[in-house]
Amino acid sequence: MKIRTIETLALKVPIGAKTFYSSQARFPERNSLLVKITTDDGLVGWGEGGQYGPGEPVASAVVDVLGPRLIGRRADQPVRIWEDNYSFSRDFGRTGTYVEAMSAIDIALWDIWGKSLGRPVHHLMGGAFRDRAMAYGTGCYYPEFFRDTPRMMEALAEEVAGYEAAGVTAVKIKLGLLSVAEDRARIELIRNTVGPAVRLMADANHAYNAATALRIGRVMDSHDFLWFEEPVPPEDHDGYRLLRTKLDTPIAGGECEFARFGFRDFIGKGCVDIVQPDICASGGFSEFAKILATAGQHGVLTIPHVWGSGVAVAAALQAIATIPPMPHTAAPVTLQNEPMVEYDRTMNPLRDGILHENFKLEDGAVAIPDGPGLGISVDEGALAGYVAQRRVVEG
Repeated sequence: MKIRTIETLALKVPIGAKTFYSSQARFPERNSLLVKITTDDGLVGWGEGGQYGPGEPVASAVVDVLGPRLIGRRADQPVRIWEDNYSFSRDFGRTGTYVEAMSAIDIALWDIWGKSLGRPVHHLMGGAFRDRAMAYGTGCYYPEFFRDTPRMMEALAEEVAGYEAAGVTAVKIKLGLLSVAEDRARIELIRNTVGPAVRLMADANHAYNAATALRIGRVMDSHDFLWFEEPVPPEDHDGYRLLRTKLDTPIAGGECEFARFGFRDFIGKGCVDIVQPDICASGGFSEFAKILATAGQHGVLTIPHVWGSGVAVAAALQAIATIPPMPHTAAPVTLQNEPMVEYDRTMNPLRDGILHENFKLEDGAVAIPDGPGLGISVDEGALAGYVAQRRVVEG
């Protein structure tokens, strides 16, 4: 079972009228980077990286730098390969593109390993604590017409009412593109629309300094928000710690951290109540296990960040299955000591249109795939319509 070929597939799909904004950027398309690894005995594994920018640089890191070193190696040794790749690229790739590339490779290798044994990834990682994960819907981004306040507010009310009607019991909203006063009005409208039964969280995508984050955070305190995600830039550890001491709303973050070394400092310095590694960016399953152990040592709940295709969702669900209640109780409570899965509700054909099996929300939860490897099968015919660039490295 040796690695024969490694392919990268940079995916892009315009979303037209569904274009939206976070605090940081306009999103006219959805994109991602898939890695397909094939072994000499015909097994195929899928991974994903390229979460936070163009997929082409990640593809180059895979095809031009890391991939050629892997041809001919055993495919069922993902941890060893991760360590070899990281040691090789340490001088130039400890964060960002190279770790995203290693993440995609790692996920694909775990997928192959699981398929070779007929077991899901969560079995290989030690077993599942749950067979379904409660989901929160990510939405309430800013529309193209965000400057038209009445129209924006009308659309926002319609959006959140739709989530509730679809059975979404928790919603993560976006903040930070507009002023504190304007976002306060958005928060109040959302809470008044869904009522007290729907749980709310907020994500600023590091839009604020600590003083401004404190102002909007106090609005969240008054509306019973369950976390405030990325309130300040990831480099501002002091700002994170200040907000934890001043707000009742738990502080979350970590999607911009990489590998166990970045999370060691982020968690160890007391920055967050909830840590959010992205499996497709922070190092794959091999590093997730180490990040989870660090979080557990510090009493921090781990809830992976998810953003990408259906492959990313499957990887997150496999990881979530392995998270023990933190701390243990006889009846775990969601978001107190039980994780959730991020269930992005924005338009994304790469999430909803490239797998033979689509994920479904049932009673507010998503089932964790229990088939071999990631527990999914990629529809390569459907995938072909979204490929902007395909590259291959082979022996």
